[in-house]
Amino acid sequence: MDIKVLGPGCAKCKATADLITRVAGEAGKTVTIEKIEDMRQIVSYGVMTTPAVVVGGKVVHKGSVPSHDQVLGWLG
Repeated sequence: MDIKVLGPGCAKCKATADLITRVAGEAGKTVTIEKIEDMRQIVSYGVMTTPAVVVGGKVVHKGSVPSHDQVLGWLG
């Protein structure tokens, strides 16, 4: 599963990527995380607040670090 974390590389963006990696490991899911830090690309998703998470080409979260349960829900 490909997941994108959108953000300028801030602490919350890093925490989001780390959380997704940790939850995927706990759930036994294989994920590929792509960090997108280019503001033009971020804005192309319609995102104005970061961190944001894109799963399957759709923005599923923005503006904060997601919860453990939210991430688990994205992983199916």
